[in-house]
Amino acid sequence: MGQPRADVPAPIDPTTTAAWARLGELAARYRSDDGTWTTTLTGLFTEPDRVEAHTHPAGDLHVDLSKNLVDAGVLAELVALAREVGLEGHRDAMFAGERINVTEDRAVLHTALRLPRDAELHVDGQDVVADVHEVLDRVYAFATQVRTGAWRGFSGERIRTVVNIGIGGSDLGPVMAYEALTPYVDDALTCRFISNVDPTDAAQTLAGLDPASTLFIVSSKTFTTLETLTNARLSRTWLLDGLREAGVLGADDGDDSPAAREAVARHFVAVSTALDKVADFGIDPANAFGFWDWVGGRYSLDSAIGTSLAIAVGPERFAELLDGFHTMDEHFRTAPLPQNVPALMGLLNVWYVNFLGAHTHAVLPYAQSLHRFPAYLQQLTMESNGKGVRRDGASVRTDTGEVFWGEPGTNGQHAFYQLLHQGTRIVPADFIAFVNPAHPLRDGETDVHELLLANFLAQTRALAFGKSAEEVRAEGTAEAVVPARVFPGNRPTTSILAPALTPAVLGQLIALYEHITFTQGVVWGIDSFDQWGVELGKQLAKQIAPALSGDDAVLDAQDPSTQSLVRYYREHRER
Repeated sequence: MGQPRADVPAPIDPTTTAAWARLGELAARYRSDDGTWTTTLTGLFTEPDRVEAHTHPAGDLHVDLSKNLVDAGVLAELVALAREVGLEGHRDAMFAGERINVTEDRAVLHTALRLPRDAELHVDGQDVVADVHEVLDRVYAFATQVRTGAWRGFSGERIRTVVNIGIGGSDLGPVMAYEALTPYVDDALTCRFISNVDPTDAAQTLAGLDPASTLFIVSSKTFTTLETLTNARLSRTWLLDGLREAGVLGADDGDDSPAAREAVARHFVAVSTALDKVADFGIDPANAFGFWDWVGGRYSLDSAIGTSLAIAVGPERFAELLDGFHTMDEHFRTAPLPQNVPALMGLLNVWYVNFLGAHTHAVLPYAQSLHRFPAYLQQLTMESNGKGVRRDGASVRTDTGEVFWGEPGTNGQHAFYQLLHQGTRIVPADFIAFVNPAHPLRDGETDVHELLLANFLAQTRALAFGKSAEEVRAEGTAEAVVPARVFPGNRPTTSILAPALTPAVLGQLIALYEHITFTQGVVWGIDSFDQWGVELGKQLAKQIAPALSGDDAVLDAQDPSTQSLVRYYREHRER
């Protein structure tokens, strides 16, 4: 079990608070020991003005919390819990740049990445706002060069494809945002993304591209990330081989020749602060865009990590994205807790995890452009709050985190909604939709976007209120199959609507979930900004790799299962 650190103040154990005890008593009124729901959404909707009381604006988002399994009393106690564990103070400390990432002794300032130029924030004597905008200006200038054709490849060709090479936050954010904002992408440009060290990823991503018009962005803060550097080297080889095949490079121009190095410098830029390693790779350090140790990877889309996106949509649209982030930051920073949407949604997640037994949380965008949003949130939420120790190193005393997952509607309806509607597990779900579509198409007389929105509305209604046996019988259903056609309802959902999926709205959505995640972490007393859990597997992979190549001494040092698997690999690998 974890032991507390003397140098880190102990967080307030939520289970010792008065609000936690009262929430436990209230939860007993919602669900009996045998799992039967004793409080229902049907009953809760007899409350007068329930929808108005539980619907809140946050920037451009219209957030309806009314179909959640809470009443005013539960919400009041959740807000009381937030105050007892010091949510507001921790929030203010984050925005002020205090070192709330205690295991790494770092500030947590992704919110500074979207501060306007005239804002003020000094941390350890450094003007953070000036630093952020100095890098932003460089990113914007470079993006403009690529978009206008001022930046060209080695042979003089304009850049038509940008390939982002990164993994984790250096990939999930850029690819999610690129897909979400495709309607805003310059028609003359395309972005592709390489992340997996599986060579299939690089091979398929590069297939069909013209080396002469391809620009690579290698995103790795330390320029040591195994997957990213492997893929960068594969891409460099692909580039030089392709230029030789096209006659742009001579057959005698080796990889270290002046011509080859110039080619690499025209087709590769970096997002990194390790300028020496960038230069060793062949990238001009002048074309390296840095960020800071107070930016975690999963919070870095709005830093230079978003360079590929800035090129694709342009500096003006990228600035709108940042404005959207900042809008939600200000809402979270200033709104009273009873109307603070990120805080309320985070507290609702605590209610479901710790009091109603939920283990997973679905995010269901009714917008194909957000098809990568659930994957993005998986890293944001589970890398942040998948922790078993508190900030001070002591073991947690509650369940923490939940498994985030999802797919776009209506695809998900034909895949896993069966479990949502009639399964035995409670799965809180966030439904996201937009009033105005990017592509307003019609199927004859049918507005197809309205067909999509009808499904969005129908699903949350069905999940909340279900369909009784009496209603099924009234439809003339044979008695033998009535039970199979009953929908129990009482499945909680949150509905989020916005006018359209613009860059600003996307920024607001991302920041909303950042602050939801923060709220949960504060309640549980954990450090939501480190990620030590990803390290052990990476270390062991380096140790095991020689065994795959034939090192018997390394093989002998492995556990029996690993030895058996390696032997199978050796026996069947074709070289």
